[in-house]
Amino acid sequence: MRKIIVIGIGAGDPDHMTVQAVNALNRVDVFFVLDKGTVKQELVDLRAEILRRFVRDGSYRVVQGVDPQRDRTAEGYVEAVDDWRRRRADECERLITDELGDGQTGAFLVWGDPTLYDSTLAILDDLATRGVPFDVEVVPGISSVSALLARHRTNLNRVGAPVQITTGRRLAEEWPAGADDVVVMLDARNAFQHYVDEDVDIYWGAYLGMPDEILIQGRLSQVAERIAAERAEARDRKGWIMDTYLLRRTGHREPERDD
Repeated sequence: MRKIIVIGIGAGDPDHMTVQAVNALNRVDVFFVLDKGTVKQELVDLRAEILRRFVRDGSYRVVQGVDPQRDRTAEGYVEAVDDWRRRRADECERLITDELGDGQTGAFLVWGDPTLYDSTLAILDDLATRGVPFDVEVVPGISSVSALLARHRTNLNRVGAPVQITTGRRLAEEWPAGADDVVVMLDARNAFQHYVDEDVDIYWGAYLGMPDEILIQGRLSQVAERIAAERAEARDRKGWIMDTYLLRRTGHREPERDD
């Protein structure tokens, strides 16, 4: 039986690699990489650096596939994502079937943590329903959320209060009900600007753990324009951006402790 290991490699710093992840790397025969084009070559290069640094035996192979483009102009967002995932699953099926021999172990190196806003596990589930035979192992990684809050030296949650993790698309529609602390990922539209008139603090970070890392925090009304400007400049300069942020309503009060 073939085996696929989905390995979380952290938010961008090779030092984010856990001991468990390094041990998993050294059990892999074939690493699968989906090429996102020349604009994001930096992401492929970082994966190669991780392999050079942490894999002790150089007998592994790296096989690249082509990551299909998602139609970002389509009216139906869910339908467009479903179509993109189906085509991505087709490519992964081809890679596993053609490049991974019986009894061998393949791996996908996933940014951050494989369980948080990443499609790899869902795609492997899809392949299993198609009858593609393999076992799956998942190695967690340091997520961009964890890296963001560590860099800003703050907690994800406050005592007795929930935290909501959502997308920029949903935040643009409404603030999540029942949560004063909201982590936002996949925001292509600066959705935080909808809340500049509220008492909200923001902890924002882009390219976390990478040499180009950008960190900004403060009262949203005072730093929103700066974040939007730096985000646009960085995206134009590099051709891509990965950013995450925490919005925190300042009117929240910690509950009194009775111990």
